[in-house]
Amino acid sequence: MAEVLKLVFCVRRRPELSFEEFSRYWLEEHGPLVRSLWEAGDLPTMLRYVQSHTLPGEPTDRLARSRDAGEPYDGITEVWLAGDTPPEKAEASRAAGARLLQDESTFIDFARSTLFLTREHTIF
Repeated sequence: MAEVLKLVFCVRRRPELSFEEFSRYWLEEHGPLVRSLWEAGDLPTMLRYVQSHTLPGEPTDRLARSRDAGEPYDGITEVWLAGDTPPEKAEASRAAGARLLQDESTFIDFARSTLFLTREHTIF
């Protein structure tokens, strides 16, 4: 079986958006866009897509203070990826990636966000 990698995208919203506006758009607009591209077969290596929205307020603030942590991200996206893009899907996959990037630029502050690939190690 091919190795599964995970893309982790720690996101912060564009400064002109409230947390509520950001969260609503991400969940109700961007999420369905990702799903539609996946269902169309244009994201062939994507196995799973999960959004985790930060819970703003005192519990999160208290947790951050307990570790002397900086400003929290507004949320994270996790995408499980397997294998290489089949050659016959490469063009559609590139177009889907460009479409997602275009949409993300409307609600994500890229300069204050980060993304990276990971290899999971299950501890328990």
